[in-house]
Amino acid sequence: MTSSIRRTDTKELLKQLQNVELPTLGHFLENGFLPPEIRTMVPGVRMIGVATTARVPDADAVAINEALLRLQPGEVLVLDMAGDRLHAPVGSVTSAVARSRKCAGILVDGPVTDVTELASGTLPVFARGSTCLTTKRHASGHAEFGTSVRVAGVDVRPGDIVLGDDNGVLVLDPLLDPDIVRQAAESDQAEPDILKRIASGEPLEHILYLG
Repeated sequence: MTSSIRRTDTKELLKQLQNVELPTLGHFLENGFLPPEIRTMVPGVRMIGVATTARVPDADAVAINEALLRLQPGEVLVLDMAGDRLHAPVGSVTSAVARSRKCAGILVDGPVTDVTELASGTLPVFARGSTCLTTKRHASGHAEFGTSVRVAGVDVRPGDIVLGDDNGVLVLDPLLDPDIVRQAAESDQAEPDILKRIASGEPLEHILYLG
């Protein structure tokens, strides 16, 4: 019964988050934000989905392929590369496979390759940067799937909600208080009027929050 309630809550929360700006959530939350070194590789594309995780040491390309085959529609593939910031586990083929699995995006704690091809696509990909050095075609047997992982110092569990846009990435507990999302949505709705008042020349002390 508990898992059924959790799935229902997650589905509703995903729906509510669709139109909320991530920086607005930054006004109401402190934790779950990935540091700036994790950035979009596909500008202008927004990511929102449920985390499926893999911890992949040893530059293991076979484990990456296994993770791709486990993907379900609407999931964000979260790759913890066990501290390896040199080898790229994601490129044009990886992205194409993830897209064919109806993946919501990829988040990798490491670099990617084929950046021109990634940037010309529609699948959101977030990483530390780019490189020509890639994973290798071996199976070390040390990979873990569906476990809690760590990306740029932030814990990500299977089932967590992962959001990303041009500003950065945020990981949310699916049982987040919906009041926070409501407040963020209301703040977004109020912003156009605030910008209009600033442009009209209204005294700023009447507009800005001063405590």
